[in-house]
Amino acid sequence: MTGQPLADQDAGTLHDLVELARRDVDKGWLPACQLAVARDGKLLTFATLGEAGPETRFCIFSATKPLVASAVWHLLAEGGLELADPAAEWVPELAAGGMGAVTIEQLLLHTCGFPNAPMGPIEGGDPAARRRRFGTWRLEWEPGSRFEYHATSAHWVLADLIERVSGTDFRDFVEERVCRPLGLPRLLGVLADPSMEIAPLTWVGDAAGTTGSGDLSFEWDAPEILSAGAPGAGGVATAAEVALFYQALLHNPGGLWDAAVLEDATSQVRCTFPDPLLGVAVNRTIGLVVAGDDGLQVMRYGAFAERNSAGSFGHAGAHVQVAWADPETGVSFAYLTNGLDANTLKEGARGLRLSNLAASIGR
Repeated sequence: MTGQPLADQDAGTLHDLVELARRDVDKGWLPACQLAVARDGKLLTFATLGEAGPETRFCIFSATKPLVASAVWHLLAEGGLELADPAAEWVPELAAGGMGAVTIEQLLLHTCGFPNAPMGPIEGGDPAARRRRFGTWRLEWEPGSRFEYHATSAHWVLADLIERVSGTDFRDFVEERVCRPLGLPRLLGVLADPSMEIAPLTWVGDAAGTTGSGDLSFEWDAPEILSAGAPGAGGVATAAEVALFYQALLHNPGGLWDAAVLEDATSQVRCTFPDPLLGVAVNRTIGLVVAGDDGLQVMRYGAFAERNSAGSFGHAGAHVQVAWADPETGVSFAYLTNGLDANTLKEGARGLRLSNLAASIGR
């Protein structure tokens, strides 16, 4: 239904969507949030609410992962990498911990077997320190035998692969091969700049009044962390930029990505192992999560709604950063906030309410 004028019903839904998000800010539950809905490569709405402005960027946490994966897709298309390649062919330090057989596909699918391998953002941002740390990692289970979410570890290996194959710093590669061609600013590894406004992360709700001690999510807005550009969690963006990135995944403007690789990444589910936390098939592609047709999409890490079509794809971020695109309607949606709540059920319910409204646009 893309390409059609905005129906009155959709205009009303967009209004309701903004007002629903505004309610959380007006009641003092969140300090700030942004949301954006796009279709046909253009924004339908973009709203910033609370203590932020339209230029304010938000930490997007794991919603960073598809951005980095989309850079890896270039190397796959150009023959620099193959999904079946052992990552240790490029990152020999992995072999020390018995990880020599881990494949690039397994890295992208979170089945590589070292979900808890440590790597601090600043350490990972330094190639020499990163590679020393790789040499201390050990397998926790047999690669390819199960799924467990690798919050940051697998993407540090992907970042190192990008550098070793391309000869370019992974943050620069993402900017040069993905962001810049799409007319987006640098979204990963941003340098401290007084003119750049980053919404400060703030504990709210059940976590209000705590210090954040022991929870690294509280530190992701520190200048040195943002500069390091952790490839699994360190991106910063506006909701408009995220929604437009997902429009690019729908439409592939200028043939930016190889068409076959992009189709694979946005539709071919390669991992259906159960999520150990929720028990549902994870429906992972080489970089994204697909909603699926089993009626369980709201339990997947794509922040999907009941009304999302089976082919919808996306990737959520911690503390309810929402990002998805629905090929059936051509709509993409992004919602970002700087409010961190220890009550993940409450956060998830908020994201679901917003996604349900956004997913009804164009139907």
